[in-house]
Amino acid sequence: MRRRLAAIIIKEFVQLVRDPRTLALALLMPVIQLLLFGYAITTEVEHLPTVIFDQSQSQESRALIQRFVNSRFFDVTARAANLREVQSQIDGGRARVGIVIPPDFAASLQAGRQAQVQVIVDASDPLVARSALSTAEAIGQVASLEIVGQLLARSGTPNDELPLEIRTRAWYNPDLRSVNFMVPGLLAVVLQMLTMMLTAVAIVRERELGTLEQLVATPIRKTELMLGKILPYVTLGYVDITLALLIAAYWFRVPIRGSLVLLYALALIFYLATLGQGILISTVSRTQRQAMQGSFFLFLPTILLSGFMFPREGMPLVIQWIGYALPLTYFLVIVRGIILKGIGFMELSNQIIPLAILGLIFFTVSVLRFQKRLE
Repeated sequence: MRRRLAAIIIKEFVQLVRDPRTLALALLMPVIQLLLFGYAITTEVEHLPTVIFDQSQSQESRALIQRFVNSRFFDVTARAANLREVQSQIDGGRARVGIVIPPDFAASLQAGRQAQVQVIVDASDPLVARSALSTAEAIGQVASLEIVGQLLARSGTPNDELPLEIRTRAWYNPDLRSVNFMVPGLLAVVLQMLTMMLTAVAIVRERELGTLEQLVATPIRKTELMLGKILPYVTLGYVDITLALLIAAYWFRVPIRGSLVLLYALALIFYLATLGQGILISTVSRTQRQAMQGSFFLFLPTILLSGFMFPREGMPLVIQWIGYALPLTYFLVIVRGIILKGIGFMELSNQIIPLAILGLIFFTVSVLRFQKRLE
C-alpha cells in the first residue's frame, strides 16, 4: 500500500513540475497577492486632493489653509478663481474636497465676529467623505480655541460664540449611503469578471475540444473569427449592464443622474480592455483550469487596487501607480461619475483617454498573440 501511495504522490509531483504555468501560479499567486493586498487594504484616508477658493487672500486665510495641509488629510492640488471652478474640479474627480473662504474672513476674525468657511466634500465615497468631514470640523474647532485664546489675551473678554465655523456640505450623496457607492462599482466589477473570464475560458475550451483548429481550416478569415468570438460577449455585457442598472435603480434606489447613452458608449471602450485581457489569458493557458486561475490572478488585485473597495488615497504611491495600469480604475470613476454626479464627457475626459489607451493596448496585443497562436 505504501508503495502504491508513494507512486501516486511521485506521479502528481512529476505532473506539477511538467506544468510550469500551474506551478508558477500556485507558488507566486499567494506571495504577490499578500504583498499587494497588505498595502492595498486600508481604511485610512490621507492626502485628499483639495481645491482652494480663497477670496480673502489674507494672512489669516493662509494660516487656516496651512492647518488643513498640516493635517496630512488634505493636499492642495488646485486654486480656483470662482465657485464654478471648484465644482468643475470636484465633478471631474481631480479634487475630492473644496475649501471656500469668504472675502470678509480676516475682517470678521479681527472684529471679533464669527467667520464662516465652507468645506465641500465629494460624498460619492462615504468612507472618504466621513473622514474628510470629521477632520475638517476638528481643524475648525482647534483653530477656534486658539483664536479664542488670542482674543482673551488681547481684550480680556470672552466671545459668546466660536470665532470660526466650518460649514460642511456633502455633494452627490448627502445621506452618505454606502449602497450608492458600492452598487455602481459592483456593476463595473461584474462586467469585467464576466467579459474577461468567459472569453478566456471559452477560447481555451475551443482549443481543448479541437474545434478552434477546425474553424481555422475553413475559409473564415482570422479577423472574422476574432470578431465572431468576441461580439457575443459584447452583447452579453450590454445585457448585463442593463439588468444591473434596473436592479440599482428600482431595487436599491440608487439615483441615476447622468446620461445612459454616454455610459453605454464608454462601456464599449471598457469592453475592449476586458476582452483583450481575456484573450491574452487564453493565449498563455493550455487548459480551462489555467484560464480560470489566470483570470482570478488578474481579477483579485484589480478589485483591491482600483479603488472599488478601499480609497486609493490611502495606498502607498507605488500601489497607486500599479492601479493606473488597470482599466477598472478609470471605469469605476466613469460609472460613479455618470450615475451619482450626472457629469458628462468633458468632465470625464481625464478618465476616458487613459482608459481608451489601455483598451487599445490590451486588445491589440491580445489579437496579435491570438493570431500568432493560430498560425
